[in-house]
Amino acid sequence: MGKAEKEQLNRALTAHLNTIHETLQLECFGMGNHLKLKKLRRTTVGTGPTLSSSIHESVKHVVDCSFRLMKEHVSLYGSHNKEKKLSMPQIVGAVWEACSALKKVPPTNVTAIGRAMTQVAVSMKDVLREINELKPASSNPGDETCDNTPSKTESKPEDDDMSDDDLGSDLSPEEMKVAQLAHGVVSETLVVIKELIRTITGMLKLETPNDNGKFVGSLEKLLKICQGVGAEIDEIGACLYPPQEIDAIKPALEKMSSRINEIQQEVESFPTSSEPFVEACSGLRTVLKQMEAQLNCLSATELTTKMQNVAVIN
Repeated sequence: MGKAEKEQLNRALTAHLNTIHETLQLECFGMGNHLKLKKLRRTTVGTGPTLSSSIHESVKHVVDCSFRLMKEHVSLYGSHNKEKKLSMPQIVGAVWEACSALKKVPPTNVTAIGRAMTQVAVSMKDVLREINELKPASSNPGDETCDNTPSKTESKPEDDDMSDDDLGSDLSPEEMKVAQLAHGVVSETLVVIKELIRTITGMLKLETPNDNGKFVGSLEKLLKICQGVGAEIDEIGACLYPPQEIDAIKPALEKMSSRINEIQQEVESFPTSSEPFVEACSGLRTVLKQMEAQLNCLSATELTTKMQNVAVIN
């Protein structure tokens, strides 16, 4: 086969593969719906937005990986490129992994929503870890002798780059107090989320096809509220670095308090015992009030200081 014929064949195969890919993409949602119906028969429930999204994402990943395998396999026809041949096992492995992930798609809405809430908890743990890394500003007794070494920073300009990671992490005593209170808020919020997940996973038997989607709708609502709480936690964590943004932390705490009330109201409507969850909510409200009181105290102190400074200037 001549070079021109090979190129023509390659173009034809490529065009054919592109057509196949477009067809597969169109069929992807059909496959998702098929799997959804299959799960419906097995679990006797309809899929909510969270479970449906999980199914479609997994199916799409399988289709994309399979198409890449097909495309690479065709491109190797008549080729002597050893590097491409060596990459084939990796591509095949990606298809296997995608298929394995599809098998692990949550079988029920309760499981899917529980996993999504777990991701919210994981994000909160990251914020908690970042708060733990904050430290009080160190008092340097050697500052009195700093006049004797005025060229220290000038002799090592690279120190500025080396200390970039430390900038903005040292807190004053007042800021450290706020960070400690925020640590308590995040910790108690994690307890609430964990109790909520425990409560929800205990409701698997309540998932029936006769609820007209009301039960699943309630769980989806809880998930959205939890994700909102997670966003507020992220906001609070970002505001703890000096100079702390007290004015941004206050509304975040207020929103959290409102969201917790919504969550508790929704959970108490379920026909299951929710005492541990209610206790967790009470604990969170306590630390929220403590932090709000501390922030109000700091704001009042700051205002008094500013007024005194104005009086002195006048």
